[in-house]
Order: sequence, then C-alpha cells, then structure tokens
Amino acid sequence: MNRDAAIDLLDRLHAAQNEFYAGGSDAPLRQLLVPNITWTVPGDNRIAGTYHGLEEVFSYFRRRRDLAGHTFRMKRRDALVGDGDRLAALTDGFATIRRVAHRWSTVGLYHVSGRRITAGWLLPLDQRAFDAIWSG
Repeated sequence: MNRDAAIDLLDRLHAAQNEFYAGGSDAPLRQLLVPNITWTVPGDNRIAGTYHGLEEVFSYFRRRRDLAGHTFRMKRRDALVGDGDRLAALTDGFATIRRVAHRWSTVGLYHVSGRRITAGWLLPLDQRAFDAIWSG
C-alpha cells in the first residue's frame, strides 16, 4: 500500500471516529468499513472482544463512546506500510472517564481492500494500563 494513500485512509478513519465518538453521525465511519468487518480488541475490560459485522462493531464503538462520555479522541502519530493490503498506525487515545483524564497509545493494524477496512486489530502498548482505563 502506498504511504500517502494509507495516511489519507487513516486520517479519514480517525476523523470519522472522532466525529462519531463526540456524538456525531456514524455515516462517514460506515463508508470506510466493509459490511463483514472484523474488529479485535484484546484484554480484560469492558470493550475487549472480537466483533463481527458492522452491527457488532458499531455496538463496540457506541459502548466505547458512552463509557467515555463523548470525550474519546484519537490522534495518529505515525503509519507503517509495506507491500500488500495491510497497514499499521501508532495512535494516541484520550478520554475522560469517571472524571479522570486518561491517555494511552496503541498500534492499530488494519487489513484494507480497495479503500475500505475489512479488519482491525487494536494492540495497546501497555495492556495493563489500557485494561484499567476501560474497566469499571
């Protein structure tokens, strides 16, 4: 995948996620994901799991938005691309949960077909801290 195309896709994905997490429309985000998408979040917390299909993935997105009280934001720090249809993004997350401000970093791995995401895997750089943030 071309680096410029990957960064464009990641920036559109994060902009659409940030809009949705702030309480906006889900339409821009739905346009970037295939109907049979799979999304995996590791750990022992309220958002961990493997989600299949748009409805399950959006259920996860809504849960995350609601737990963060519409404060969750993402910011891409870097992208890694190579031959083929996968890319990785080092991303910082920010949210205020139960009146406590949190920040964490993840690597998002994505499988892309065309200009849409077919699978996503979230890899927290500090799983213990990530679990603590998203546990209740």
